[in-house]
Amino acid sequence: MTLRLKTSFPKSVFAAGTAKRTSQMLRRKAASPDEEEEEEEEEPAARRDRGTGKMEPPDRPLSVTEWRKLKEASPHPQRFDVYMMNALFISRAGLDIAKSLLTFVAMETGTLSYQLLLRYLTLCVSGGHDAEVPDIYKIMQGNFQSLDTGASSLFIKSFSRTGRWREALSILQDVNKVLTPSPRNYGHVIAGAVLDGSTATAWALYDEVMEKGLSPHQETWDSLFRGGMMARGEEKEEERAGAEVMSQSEYQERLLSILLYMRNNQVYPQQSLASSIKAWFERGMCKCCGSELESIQLTTEEYQQLKDRVMTDIIQGRDVFKKTTPEELEKFKAFVKRKPAFDVVVDGLNVANMVKGKQSQTLLAVVSELERHGQTVLVLGRIHMLRPSRFWDKHNMSAIQQKAHCFFTENLSEDDPFLLYATLHSGNHCLFVSRDLMRDHKACLPHGDARLFFKWQRGHQLVVGGSITAGRRVRFQSIPTYDTIVQTTGDSWHIPYDDTEDRSAYEVPQRWLCLTKTH
Repeated sequence: MTLRLKTSFPKSVFAAGTAKRTSQMLRRKAASPDEEEEEEEEEPAARRDRGTGKMEPPDRPLSVTEWRKLKEASPHPQRFDVYMMNALFISRAGLDIAKSLLTFVAMETGTLSYQLLLRYLTLCVSGGHDAEVPDIYKIMQGNFQSLDTGASSLFIKSFSRTGRWREALSILQDVNKVLTPSPRNYGHVIAGAVLDGSTATAWALYDEVMEKGLSPHQETWDSLFRGGMMARGEEKEEERAGAEVMSQSEYQERLLSILLYMRNNQVYPQQSLASSIKAWFERGMCKCCGSELESIQLTTEEYQQLKDRVMTDIIQGRDVFKKTTPEELEKFKAFVKRKPAFDVVVDGLNVANMVKGKQSQTLLAVVSELERHGQTVLVLGRIHMLRPSRFWDKHNMSAIQQKAHCFFTENLSEDDPFLLYATLHSGNHCLFVSRDLMRDHKACLPHGDARLFFKWQRGHQLVVGGSITAGRRVRFQSIPTYDTIVQTTGDSWHIPYDDTEDRSAYEVPQRWLCLTKTH
């Protein structure tokens, strides 16, 4: 299957975007050159008029005294706190500035109003500060009889991005007692359930959307199709114990029903959804004969064998203490034991150094992207990263520590043993982010275990794809769902082969020979 991105014939009146382009062209023809010049000259002035009287938020946290002076100089002192919080939200100010405003208001009035908390909640959710949201929820629940739909929607959105998605489900059910939740409310909880592995719950909510006659958002379909691509490997222990998991075949049938809905209702997927559908359709399947290829995921027995070997030969091996100490490693093990199982472990220094001169900004962008997907993240760094400098901005490092669990080793310590320990200790679902190909560590293992390590690595290592640009989403290179190894099902053989002499020992072929018997 190929994703055709070619546009419709440009002369067709039914081609996407034709109406908008035609309208713009007619407006340009109707306006005289003089009128266009006047419009261009007037626009900045109009913007300045509209901005008159708006509050200018501070660029740093203020003391109570400083906030008081600012309030006294405000043209709206009665609503100063709400207007200022709104200004902080619009300007995307730092969380610490907003917190200092809350401190001032609490000390000044002894209470925080509903409107102020709602705007602070909006700032936190839009900025991805999901770690702050549970405290806000507790305060608002304890001080106000009920929540409006705006606050409920924000709590649903935030909780659905984290391990607290079941609380989002509870809020959704409360809203449903009063009025019909929006398709986006449902979509957030469905996405949270899919990420958690509770696929039966996700589809039950989707059925509610359809029964209520609501139109699902494309983001909801996107999360369901991405869920269809999740590996069939081990789930987390808590998921196996408590999650309601739909069978793989039933899940695939449900995805096909979405495609039929799109056909029957003439719905055209946006490019991001189309890409997810394409990736799901081609997942682990030979494009030539349609046979399913062997999974890249290790079996339970293989995973345990690899884990034991890595712990013995790499984590506790003779060479590990050349660049760390037994005390530091034991301290880290105790740290990991206290924490929940991680979904992703990030090699902080390795990732940060992708963009020289913007290390902390780069690391924050990657961590924020992982947090946006509801992942429990561990960032491994070194203590020099906590000393403010032009490379390591204090506010960026503070934001990283709010979004992820962090452990900082001594500056001379080697990161890899810590990264491997945390990833393998968290379970077969856990991924790690690094550009390091781990060749030295693979060389420490016997041949059979080295092959398992390489297979595990290819199925668990996330690498940032392309450049990291401020304000844009971070993309990761795709992880293959199938193992690149000679495979057979009896009636067919699939053989990866070299079409280049440039392949390194740690790389795998990209072309396959498909041999199928016909009966």
